[in-house]
Amino acid sequence: MTAQRRLVLASASPARLGLLRQAGLTPEVIVSGFDESRITAPTPAELALALAEAKASLVAARPEASGALVIGCDSVLELDGHALGKPADAEEATARWKSMRGRVGVLQTGHCVHDTAAKRYASATASTLVRFGDPTDEEIAAYVASGEPLEVAGAFTLDGRSAPFIDGIDGDPGNVIGLSLPLLRRLLAQLGVSVTELWA
Repeated sequence: MTAQRRLVLASASPARLGLLRQAGLTPEVIVSGFDESRITAPTPAELALALAEAKASLVAARPEASGALVIGCDSVLELDGHALGKPADAEEATARWKSMRGRVGVLQTGHCVHDTAAKRYASATASTLVRFGDPTDEEIAAYVASGEPLEVAGAFTLDGRSAPFIDGIDGDPGNVIGLSLPLLRRLLAQLGVSVTELWA
């Protein structure tokens, strides 16, 4: 029987870590510390992918990740063709929510898996349509005051305080939370790894 492969998550996101653990995986966390402002791309989907690839490759190159499978992810909200990451401050988060309410956006999450042993990687972007509800100005103010929207791409999350303000989604809910497990399975398969081999 072969030894179980080490899995490394190149992200500080507790939501991504939680999704992987719920799926029976036990990743270590090595944060990339990558400066996201260094990357630009023609579209939000390509930006999310470029950021995920940069984070994964940075961690994959570290000695402590040697032999591991490294997962890098990055999410942006696409609205009117623009990529929206974490808001800079409460004022921006408030303006963002006022512009999003009653509308539809696309949550783009880039995924990259590096096999540091085989020196290969696979990457792709998952897209989920998000239908925003119509919270009142008072509800938006209360949500922004909670601090949550300042910590997440697009200033919202599906599994937190903003859940009552999301009318629905089309696509993978995990992708909105931060990581698409079906896409991860397909990327691992491209590298010759079955997700079931990684179960704890």
